[in-house]
Amino acid sequence: MSLMASTLRRKPNDRSFILQSRLFSVSKSGCKSDDKQQRIEKILIANRGEIACRIMRTAKRLGIRTVAVYSDADRDSLHVKSADEAIRIGPPPARLSYLNGSSIVDAAIRTGAQAIHPGYGFLSESADFALLCGDKGLTFIGPPVSAIRDMGDKSASKRIMGAAGVPLVPGYHGNEQDIDLMKSEAAKIGYPILIKPTHGGGGKGMRIVQSPNDFVDSFLGAQREAAASFGINTILLEKYITQPRHIEVQIFGDKYGKVLHLYERDCSVQRRHQKIIEEAPAPNVTHDFRALLGQAAVSAAKAVSYHNAGTVEFIVDTVSDQFYFMEMNTRLQVEHPVTEMIVDQDLVEWQIRVANGEPLPLSQSEVPLLGHAFEARIYAENVPKGFLPATGVLHHYHPVPVSSTVRVETGVEQGDTVSMHYDPMIAKLVVWGENRAAALVKLKNCLSNFEVAGVPTNINFLQKLAKHRAFESGDVETHFIEQHKDELFVKPSQSVSAEMNSAARLSATLVAACIFEKEKSTLKESPPGNHCLLSIWYTDPPFRVHHHARRIMEFEWENEHDDSGSKLLTLTVTYQADGNYLIEMGEDGSYISEVKATYLGEHKFRVEFDGVSTDVHLAVYNKDRIKHIHAWHGLHHHHFKQKLGLELSDEDETQHKTSFETATGPPGSVLSPMAGLVVKVLVNDGTKVEEGQPILVLEAMKMEHVVKAPTTGVVHGLQVTAGQQVSDGSVLFRLQG
Repeated sequence: MSLMASTLRRKPNDRSFILQSRLFSVSKSGCKSDDKQQRIEKILIANRGEIACRIMRTAKRLGIRTVAVYSDADRDSLHVKSADEAIRIGPPPARLSYLNGSSIVDAAIRTGAQAIHPGYGFLSESADFALLCGDKGLTFIGPPVSAIRDMGDKSASKRIMGAAGVPLVPGYHGNEQDIDLMKSEAAKIGYPILIKPTHGGGGKGMRIVQSPNDFVDSFLGAQREAAASFGINTILLEKYITQPRHIEVQIFGDKYGKVLHLYERDCSVQRRHQKIIEEAPAPNVTHDFRALLGQAAVSAAKAVSYHNAGTVEFIVDTVSDQFYFMEMNTRLQVEHPVTEMIVDQDLVEWQIRVANGEPLPLSQSEVPLLGHAFEARIYAENVPKGFLPATGVLHHYHPVPVSSTVRVETGVEQGDTVSMHYDPMIAKLVVWGENRAAALVKLKNCLSNFEVAGVPTNINFLQKLAKHRAFESGDVETHFIEQHKDELFVKPSQSVSAEMNSAARLSATLVAACIFEKEKSTLKESPPGNHCLLSIWYTDPPFRVHHHARRIMEFEWENEHDDSGSKLLTLTVTYQADGNYLIEMGEDGSYISEVKATYLGEHKFRVEFDGVSTDVHLAVYNKDRIKHIHAWHGLHHHHFKQKLGLELSDEDETQHKTSFETATGPPGSVLSPMAGLVVKVLVNDGTKVEEGQPILVLEAMKMEHVVKAPTTGVVHGLQVTAGQQVSDGSVLFRLQG
């Protein structure tokens, strides 16, 4: 890193940083803040999870007290523990808690907060909520109500941007929502088209429609999802650009008319229309193109007299290199940390100070562009099931250590539950490097060391993305995952399977040695007289002359790359006089390895085998009468299961079978692909259906999933009704031919 870059990459506790914070109220242009305006001393954060924790961190550094709000589902959550005070605002459903603006405002008044920070999502782009805050004498830390209203209605925003000379994608942005009219407008635009809610964001309610035959179902589904997520079900239509990049520009304005941009972010790598890896600045972008984007974004902000943080999103046609205005998000964006890393500024601090009436601290020419940053969103989700959200307990949660170049933005801790009521994001991993290549190396390393167990995650998939040659070269667009699905979701060939099996056997060997070593360590530390018979196994010399005790272990290896199910691995472990473990695998003992293991405390071990010494981390927990063992070493992560030794009578056997033994259900059963809410049942029990016909609609984390008939047949046992909660893997109905 250059000397200049090193100087500018301050640490949060640097004296220079504290001094700059104190001098923030006077800009280089000499524009002074309004000293008569009351300074914010207490903020209520109208949000949850990682963004609430993120805002609190900056507020506390500035000496500002914080108030959290929480639903019953979040009573013991990290953001509640991190705040100075916390107020309950309702039951788990968002519409009764985090979307209940009057309850949130009442909580602010009750606790004496002078300001409300909305975070992102929920009420962050609600003009009515911002207006309510103002009416009650509270400072809304965000843009003016008029800008939220103008930009929150995506149809209106298109008209405003068109008048301001910002390029637009062809489409229909009118108020009339009659389905026949909308279908007619879609035909005029030309397929494929994009159906999109006029309010909200995050990909919720978006549908790509390839032909008129799919329009009605897609339109009605988008309306339902928009209503559930944003409370407004109006829709706009746009021409769908087939090879787009999603590039957005961070803008910031103060209350004195000054607006600047903080460069762009590329958010093209998405699944289910939601971003999973973002980076700043955008790769393979020229200086001139960057300048044009920034100017267009500033023009968009000035067109609505904008102040505070905002993001102007553009679609870039990779065929023509033209960019078009997509929408403006009138809030802090999920991916704002990558911008903070390359400009070396705290955007939440900027938000608070602008809300205090202070001017922006920099001019456009003074905004630095330092290095490169990535953000990877780590979700609880089932990648093989089409990235469906997952729920469950975080039995093991050990993120990577943070530093001046590595951030982990999270709102959970070990033992927390990922609920079906909210977004399934576990954390955002943010890394910085002197250039894109250096940042990418750091991203790959951090992903391989990010440990989560208890729920399925997308970490392995993120690693695949980061290693893909096209991503490494910055050749990205919004169809990246679909375009490279054969490589990202490749079914292992015979040679790859052999390599995977070998890695799993090695991991099982190391796990066995580590488990026994921890067992031995625990026995040594236990008081005299408390040793069980296992202590005989570890006696030195052996309890019988010329005899070494042997034990057999069985692991079921959960191979996420193979649909054929778990694979049984049987190991014979011999404890030797020198303290090492001789481990044999296979019926003929063809796989033999001698392992030395040292227990380092907690879940950490140091092992030596075949002349190699490496660290191994274990996570062990019980769930549904199954012992789950996760092992991390090097670039590898493996998940093993062991059935707990419960002897059952014949009549109890079915009752006590574990979830993965009963998941198949009766023949012809169709199982729920995720935990969620049944929002619509489309057929009756006894109906004859065709393969691919929609049967019912599930919703989880505000995203809809249509359950379709896997084969032609007659529906039987359809017991679920709209409004009913179902668990992951539960039987929804049966199909009989």
